[in-house]
Amino acid sequence: MRIILDAMGSDTHPAPEVSAALDAYTRWGEPVILCGPEQLLKQKALEMGGNLEQIEFLHAPEVLEMTDKPARTARGKAENSMAVGMDMVNEGRADAFVTAGNTGGAMANALFRLGRIKGVKRPGLTAAFPVAEGYTVMIDIGANTDCKAEYLAQFALMGSAYVQGAFDIQTPRVGLLSNGEEPGKGNQLVKEAYPLLEDSGVNFLGNVEPKEVFAGAADVVITDGFAGNIFLKTSEAVAKFLLETVRDEITSNPLTALGGMLAKPAFRRVRKILDPAEYGAAPLLGIDGLVFIGHGRSDAYALVNAIRVARQAVDAGVLEMTRSVIQTRLARVEG
Repeated sequence: MRIILDAMGSDTHPAPEVSAALDAYTRWGEPVILCGPEQLLKQKALEMGGNLEQIEFLHAPEVLEMTDKPARTARGKAENSMAVGMDMVNEGRADAFVTAGNTGGAMANALFRLGRIKGVKRPGLTAAFPVAEGYTVMIDIGANTDCKAEYLAQFALMGSAYVQGAFDIQTPRVGLLSNGEEPGKGNQLVKEAYPLLEDSGVNFLGNVEPKEVFAGAADVVITDGFAGNIFLKTSEAVAKFLLETVRDEITSNPLTALGGMLAKPAFRRVRKILDPAEYGAAPLLGIDGLVFIGHGRSDAYALVNAIRVARQAVDAGVLEMTRSVIQTRLARVEG
C-alpha cells in the first residue's frame, strides 16, 4: 500500500511528519511516501536517527502556507507538496494522500488535481466524534460554509458509503443536525433537505439534536460546513475545558488528590477517547481520490493514526464504494 504524507502540512513541520513516517514503517513494514523538499527531509530524518531506506521521498520544492489564499496558490505554486502528492494519486502511483495542512488549500488542490467523483456537486469534509458506544461521522465540518439542500442529500450518500466501508456498519443510521427532532424544525436549509434525505435511499432517521449525536443515535450526521465546523470546535473546546477543570478540582486539596490518584487510569482512558489525535485525519469525501486532512497541530502520534485511517479506507475500498453509491443514486433519479 502506498500512502503519501504531506511533509510540510503541520504547524511544526517537518519533524512530526518525518517521525510519523519512521514510526509507520515500524508498524506496517512499508515505507510512507514523504512529500516535500527532499534534502530537507533527508537531513531531518538523519538528525532523528532514522534510516533513509524506511522512507520514500517525493520532491516538492514549494510549500503551501496557512496564510496563502487556497485557490490562487494552488495554481500559482504548482509544485507545492499537496499538488505534487495528489498528482501521484491521480496518476495511480499512490493510494491515498494525507495532510495536516491548510484545509482550504487541500480542498483547492484536490479539486484541481483529482476532481470530483462524477455527479458530485460538492465534496464534504468529515470528522469522527466519540459518542456512546463508538463514533459518529459528521459531514460537512468546514469544506462548504454555504450549502444547498441537494448538497446535504449527497453528503448523506457519501457519508453512508464511508461509514459502511471504514466502520463495517452495513446500514448506517443517518440523522440531519437540527435544533429539534420534529420534521418541521430547523432553518430553511434543514427544512428543504429533510424530504430529499427521506428520498435518498439511505437509512434516514430524521432530525437529531446535539444531545442525540453524543448519545450515539446516528452513525452519520449531516449538516452544512458552517454549523458543522462550529459543532466540531465547540465540542473540542468543551472536552478540553471539562478535563482541565476536573484536573484542577482534583488537585485542589490533599483528600481529592488522593481520590484522583485512584481514578487516574479512568481519567487517562477518558482523555484518550476525547483526544482528536486518536482518529488522526478526516476524509474529504466526493473527491475522485482518497484525501485525508488532519489538524494543523497534529503531532507524530496523530499523523500515524491518520496514516492508519487512510490505510483502512484503501483496504475497505471506500473510494470505489462511494463512486458506486453516487452513480446508482443518479441512475435512479434520472430513470
